[in-house]
Amino acid sequence: MKALRRFTVRAQLPARLSGLAELSVNLRWSWHPPTLELFESIDPDLWVSGDRDPVRILGEVRSSRLEDLANDDAFVQRVDDLVADLHLYLAQPRWFQQQVDSGADLPVGIAYFSMEFGVSEVLPNYSGGLGILAGDHLKAASDLGLPLIGVGLLYRSGYFRQSLTADGWQAERYPSLDPQGLPLRLLTDESDSPVLVHVAMPGDRVLRARIWIAQVGRIPLLLLDSDIADNDPELRGVTDRLYGGDQDHRVKQEILAGVGGVRAVRAYTEYHSLPAPSVFHMNEGHAGFLGLERIRELHAGGLDFDSALAAVRASTVFTTHTPVPAGIDRFPADLVRLYFGDGTAESSLLPGIEMERILELGRESDPAVFNMAHMGLRSAQRANGVSKLHGIVSRGMFDELWPGFDASDVPIGSVTNGVHAPTWASQRWLDLAARTVGTRTMEEAQGWEQLAEVSASDLWETRSALRSDLVAEVRRRVRNSALERGSTDAELAWTDEVFDPSVLTVGFARRVPTYKRLTLMLRQPERLRAMLLDPVRPVQLVVAGKSHPADDGGKALIQQIVRFADQHDVRHRIVFLPDYDMSMARYLYWGCDVWLNNPLRPLEACGTSGMKSALNGGLNLSIRDGWWDEMYDGENGWAIPTADGVVDENRRDDLEAAALYELLEKSVLPKFYDRGDDGLPARWVEMVRHTLTVTGPKVLASRMVRDYTQQYYGPATRAGAASISDDYAGAKAMADYRRRVDAAWPAVTVTDVEADGLPDTPVLGSTLTLSATVGLGGLGPSDVSVQAVFGHVDQDEQLGDVVTVPMLHQGSAAGGERFLADTTLPLSGSVGYTVRVLPHHPLLAGDAELGRVAGPSPM
Repeated sequence: MKALRRFTVRAQLPARLSGLAELSVNLRWSWHPPTLELFESIDPDLWVSGDRDPVRILGEVRSSRLEDLANDDAFVQRVDDLVADLHLYLAQPRWFQQQVDSGADLPVGIAYFSMEFGVSEVLPNYSGGLGILAGDHLKAASDLGLPLIGVGLLYRSGYFRQSLTADGWQAERYPSLDPQGLPLRLLTDESDSPVLVHVAMPGDRVLRARIWIAQVGRIPLLLLDSDIADNDPELRGVTDRLYGGDQDHRVKQEILAGVGGVRAVRAYTEYHSLPAPSVFHMNEGHAGFLGLERIRELHAGGLDFDSALAAVRASTVFTTHTPVPAGIDRFPADLVRLYFGDGTAESSLLPGIEMERILELGRESDPAVFNMAHMGLRSAQRANGVSKLHGIVSRGMFDELWPGFDASDVPIGSVTNGVHAPTWASQRWLDLAARTVGTRTMEEAQGWEQLAEVSASDLWETRSALRSDLVAEVRRRVRNSALERGSTDAELAWTDEVFDPSVLTVGFARRVPTYKRLTLMLRQPERLRAMLLDPVRPVQLVVAGKSHPADDGGKALIQQIVRFADQHDVRHRIVFLPDYDMSMARYLYWGCDVWLNNPLRPLEACGTSGMKSALNGGLNLSIRDGWWDEMYDGENGWAIPTADGVVDENRRDDLEAAALYELLEKSVLPKFYDRGDDGLPARWVEMVRHTLTVTGPKVLASRMVRDYTQQYYGPATRAGAASISDDYAGAKAMADYRRRVDAAWPAVTVTDVEADGLPDTPVLGSTLTLSATVGLGGLGPSDVSVQAVFGHVDQDEQLGDVVTVPMLHQGSAAGGERFLADTTLPLSGSVGYTVRVLPHHPLLAGDAELGRVAGPSPM
């Protein structure tokens, strides 16, 4: 008999154990080993069967056991001590407060929007790297003391759970999640009624959502939930599952995340008497509609659209994780018209705002399409990719928004992602560090550097123990998967021999889009088979990953791997583990000796899984893409050579697969199995040490969040303050300036350029005086930046490797204003120059921001 509804009833805790409730609902436990150990000690068997979920433990543990613990003075003292430790963690000044005390101009609040958050496997609100990154961002922000609020949606089925059919095809199921059984609490008003967010929908309907709060250390994560009786059945299903449904369903989700998310932030900060966030951060374009809601707020307060947009842009940061245009959300413009209306009705989503102004923000080359990433870039003054290489890729991918600029001038920077060490580093490393160099934690860079003092034997012993832990977990999961696929206990004795704790273990786990090339390792199956079965230097390979439910191509790749791994002669050396999630990922990052990543360069934005492996002494074997392109140093792993420029994809895959096999056979395997008289692989262990002590500090999420704070949040705070002070004088001035630039720019041109002082045979460093007459079309000299641009000249007379030199205003001249630069030649070889004019205003983040550039008139 099937239940009509599922809900969770929590146990009544004895008074002496009341602190357990507080500890269970603050997700700091997910990265705080003493708290995890406390909950495990309540009932070790239930801890494992209950998926290591404190809330579930407290709901299912026997009352008699709780009474026994309440009478155990030592246990009660542990609870009280950990509650006190949590209170200290929540209250004490941390890095951010120290920066503010030292005079740094930093935000009073940051609202961080993401479509998914991977904080813990017990809160399955994530699908892959984007969500895990967002979760790590919140945890690091908490550790550093940032006044940040996370904003997203609560999906009643999360992302799907994956299993395999008998023939190796991916199957999906969507378990129903009960918010009351999760580490969440409702935002309620003074009468203890849920606070609801209201968002207008077409047909005079209203989408309502309540706000669940996941407390991530010091950081509140607000999750909007539409599954309430106040909504009709269609609107109740808006937050049903992550990345499900058609475009109509998805645009409703993104409207709720952006528009509803801002309203949830307002409700939360007002109820808790907190200052309104001074910076809004969009983690990808999914929540891009938040900019429109903030414009609506300011417009309702009396600002015109342009001034409101200027104020919103100044205080908004946009991060793109997308390396390919196909990864961007693009909606039919008519669908956006349907949901946002014409702005004339008070009941519309954005009353008073013209539809054409909305469409303008998401405009791309096809007028029938609304581009969410374009809207994010147009409504944020500061934007970044998530690795140095991805910053370069992003500048090229979005250069159509800056016509006339070289890609290198596009104002998109980069902050390389990081990972939260306390979440992803094995406790074995923390214990080793504590035994060897004291009790310093691994939250800061110095903790990892201390591992330089650990002996080679201790490093190898730790790596071997982690590999053994992984082998046990692989055997358990392989057996469970085989049972799910139809095997019986009687035919599964072979699973006890899967993997060997002494064999080099390679891991490959991630989402399964085509560009990540899950099956590159199978390009030469017999060559791979020979490595797996080598009697002297074998390798074992663990593979995991989920394909989007609608991606049959990705499912076919998984099936290809599974069918190879099902073969009797190799099934003890290669496995595919279904249902990849955070709980599985930890074992993989801890235990794999080598982390394999072979995307099609440069389509990996960052790829943080390899960072988590590095935190545990794993060596990366990767295409130089994403983070690995900038952090590979020759001692922390191997770079797979790429066949860049080869147009034929099959041939490129063949070449890069051959390079992968070659590295494994000639370098990776020999280093691992080359043992000294002491039984240690000395060269391997030193690479492990180098990875832990040199690469480890670079990949920390604490470094990433500091970078965002200093390079993006701080400047956005200052720009936002300048735009709103004196009754929005800055925003109004910027709006007026943009209107003047738009009107004048067609007439802005460089009419005359002269060079003086260049010798007959110029050498590097020779002095050159360059002057130019510029027609400004009614703008003043202070409204523009005039630059001399030098660069190497190719056969098409195009400049590359450019160097810019500012030109100073000298006064009026016939035909315009005169500008001059005295400079030394900065380049050798075939060199050319030109002059360009850009808008300039003190409230712009940079002169390229408005996407306007003018140069000499064509000859």
